[in-house]
Amino acid sequence: MSNFDFSELTVARVHAAYLDGTLTARKLCEHYLERLKALEPRLNSVICVNPKALEEADKVDAFIAANHALNGALFGIPVMLKDNFNTTDMPTTAGSVALRGWVPPKDAFVTKKLRESGAIILAKTNLHEFAIWGETISSVLGQSVNPYDPTRTPGGSSGGTGATIASNIGIIGLGTDTINSVRSPASANSLVGIRPTIGLVSRAGIVPYSLTQDTAGPICRTVEDAAKCLDVIAGYDPDDAETAWGVGHEVKSYADGLNADALADKRIGVLESLFGKEAVNAPVNEVMKQAMKVFTDNGATLVPIKDNIDQPWLTSEVSVHLDDFRHDLDGYLADLPADWPVHSMAEILEKGLFHPFSESNMRDAMKLEVGSPRYLEKMFNKIGVRTHILKIMADLKLDAMIYPHQQQLVCKCGAHQQQRNGVLCSSTGFPSICVPAGFAPDENAPIGVPVGMEIIGRPWSEKELIAIAYAFEQKSHFRKPPLL
Repeated sequence: MSNFDFSELTVARVHAAYLDGTLTARKLCEHYLERLKALEPRLNSVICVNPKALEEADKVDAFIAANHALNGALFGIPVMLKDNFNTTDMPTTAGSVALRGWVPPKDAFVTKKLRESGAIILAKTNLHEFAIWGETISSVLGQSVNPYDPTRTPGGSSGGTGATIASNIGIIGLGTDTINSVRSPASANSLVGIRPTIGLVSRAGIVPYSLTQDTAGPICRTVEDAAKCLDVIAGYDPDDAETAWGVGHEVKSYADGLNADALADKRIGVLESLFGKEAVNAPVNEVMKQAMKVFTDNGATLVPIKDNIDQPWLTSEVSVHLDDFRHDLDGYLADLPADWPVHSMAEILEKGLFHPFSESNMRDAMKLEVGSPRYLEKMFNKIGVRTHILKIMADLKLDAMIYPHQQQLVCKCGAHQQQRNGVLCSSTGFPSICVPAGFAPDENAPIGVPVGMEIIGRPWSEKELIAIAYAFEQKSHFRKPPLL
């Protein structure tokens, strides 16, 4: 076991090693905890380590020793969980000092499903405070750092999950996505991130940002592991009415039957308006140019899409993330114990319980109202965009569409994210997978700065998107771990 290769582990490799006796859950968790201790001073990515992780690992090992079998799809698999998922055995801060020390009485639906699958929640990761932006700065922990380039952010808001999974700490990562927040850290850290169709995964027990657009999804090193995670967390939940839309769209398994040759005869649209046209966009565009050859080299047809899908317009005129923020967060805070210091966003602002980087967004949200004429205008626009995207796909007979997740490289620490394209799927509720597309050279990044490509499709088309993403991954192998 001393010679076991812990790098770039997958669920399948770990499960095989458990069963053949070359690895134990305790040894795996010990390795990750030691690695976390060594790297955390640089990454600043973990808010809380599960104090019972090794105890849970021992139970996994005892079961395998007694039964020579696994007891769940993610049995004994260490998970890095974004710290806005409720956990009954660890605090849930959402990155805010206003919630420091808050231990919820009930697990989030996703947390519960992970535990039922046998997963070990190894740690809870840093996020941008209340998940409201893309740089992963919290008042609890401060700025998380990109493992590929210490001068850059790891994306966000699920950047702590992205930084740790990219650095080979844990196997399965979980994030939430309201505008970009699963796909942004996937793009910035050479990972796979899935934003599912709204209604496929329950948000119950997740500290909300915008319940119109919130969802949760996996952030993993491989498409197969992301699919295995989605298998576990998808499903109807009576505590989240939106999941009723998923009834009838159930898939037996997203991970079964993955085919490395699935690109053959696919028609893939290229949303040209979501590629930047300025000098700052050149590094990303060059990476995408090379990545798109993977499709044509393996039997797919790329179809240019000239329609002007305008990212700034979608952000300002369709997305209701800030419009919902105060209303939906206040609903969560209202259920905190009577003696808790805050029960509303107004009280958080009044008491100064926030990171300065978050203040302007929170104050802007305080001015907005759910149900106002302006809000209803955005919701009306949302309907039009959904139909427009589906009509493009129907007219051009497309299986999926692609574009860079971010038109320019992930931002430097202290700066703001710019030109991210994730709003297309978050404002429509459509599914998207971000996959590694390659690296752009940079003097501060030994192997380059990661660039991610989004693959999007019709509602409930996750299985088809995963098949395309898997084939792209297997034909390209663009993922590289950071030099840590």
